[in-house]
Amino acid sequence: MAILAAGVGFAIRGGIFDNWSKEYGFTGAQLGAIGGAGFIGFCFGIFGGGVIVDKIGYGKLVVVALLCHILSAFVTFGASTPENAYNFLYWGMFLFAFANGTLEAVANPLVATLFPNQRTHYLNILHAAWPAGMIIGAAAGWVLDDKMALSWKLQLALYLIPTAAYGLMFLGQKYPKSEAAEKGSSFVEMFKSVGILGAVVACYLLALFFGDLFKGVSPEYSNIIGYGIGGILLVGVAVMTSFSLGSILLFVLFVTHALVGAVELGTDGWIQNITGNLFTSEQGKYLFLWTSAIMFGLRFCAHWLETKLKLSPIGLLLACSVIGFIGLTLAVNMHTFGMALVALGIYAVGKTFFWPTMLAVVGDRFPHTGAIAMSIMGGIGMMSAGLIGTPGLGYAKDRFTGESLQSSNAALYAEYKAEKPSTFLNIPSTAAYGLDGKKLAAAKEATEKTDAQKAVVLADQQGDRATLKADSYIPLIMSVVYLLLFFYFKSIGGYRPLKIGE
Repeated sequence: MAILAAGVGFAIRGGIFDNWSKEYGFTGAQLGAIGGAGFIGFCFGIFGGGVIVDKIGYGKLVVVALLCHILSAFVTFGASTPENAYNFLYWGMFLFAFANGTLEAVANPLVATLFPNQRTHYLNILHAAWPAGMIIGAAAGWVLDDKMALSWKLQLALYLIPTAAYGLMFLGQKYPKSEAAEKGSSFVEMFKSVGILGAVVACYLLALFFGDLFKGVSPEYSNIIGYGIGGILLVGVAVMTSFSLGSILLFVLFVTHALVGAVELGTDGWIQNITGNLFTSEQGKYLFLWTSAIMFGLRFCAHWLETKLKLSPIGLLLACSVIGFIGLTLAVNMHTFGMALVALGIYAVGKTFFWPTMLAVVGDRFPHTGAIAMSIMGGIGMMSAGLIGTPGLGYAKDRFTGESLQSSNAALYAEYKAEKPSTFLNIPSTAAYGLDGKKLAAAKEATEKTDAQKAVVLADQQGDRATLKADSYIPLIMSVVYLLLFFYFKSIGGYRPLKIGE
């Protein structure tokens, strides 16, 4: 129920990006940054929660998450003008995601502890609640937005219903301890497998976050400040673990999970907007429901795939990455609704098992880390989605759309060009101009479009297709990594779960 609440909120937010663009004049990069905050806050919740959950217990963290879920609604609803909307929406998303991350710091290790011999199966079932929430949120948003034209604030308030439900359901529950906590493992012992290598991945993403955070305060030195904070955190981990290098395998899993976050959640954050633009808003919501329903159903089948098809978790991840690449490649050239159902259906099959199966691999191979390694990896995935995936796709959409219009009609491009450039990872050399959000919305909504408006809409659609093509390379890279991991485990006698003594 807790993960369901997260899915409902995520889906409704994805469906009202166009409302925010029209009402406040946001560019694609600005919308991507707001959507990205909905992942970044998750990282702080899961990083902090994962570090302390084995020591303080699960119940206290649930209370923190519940309060943050409620507070996020009040902050988000504070958006009222183009001048204040960005900050209220950004920090409202951040608080919502912090609550989600705190809950996942509880849920993932709890399920891994309860089902040590079937982690892949039960973690996939746990995370079936995510697409279930997205189905509910997308369906509700479709009715309330497209059919009833209600305020986006009323639509977003729906996630408070499952939030209240999980708060009541958690009351009075008793929880077990992880294997590491039962054996009295110290915090340092749990952290040593993460070590310097694992911390490099997390600290790099944190450096990007702080660099972005200080961009409004000190644009010239924001990157230096960000990397300075990331470097201090890295040194702190090194000293705390007595300069333990950490596990190379865990480092590879962390890097790969950053790619998972970028392609799975980053794409999910934009897909309603992209498909609604290529087809109609209503068809975009149909497609989102379609892919979410596929994910929901298939996540109950992980055990069958393991036992009947004899797929190890790594074999399953390898197959999924290839399928995901094929699906996104086909999506680039979808021109009919039927083709979209096929292409995005294939992509949905591919992305279904990524997140929970990666968590299961960490639980299987690193039980001595307790909740720490699993939580850090979840945080890395979400932070990558928030800092690289969602903003990256927004940047790509701005860049490719602007380039398309400029190449076809330079004068029209100058008229519709956004005031400020978009950049990727705060790198000045990547600066590219997208289109002004309000002008673009007016062109798309015009009932009898002029030739100029038709050209703008076409350029916007071409930008979406180019964005999907760039996105498809991520699962292709992942397939290479999983293939190498497959051969690694084959060389050591095959994949199997380990006990702490091993």
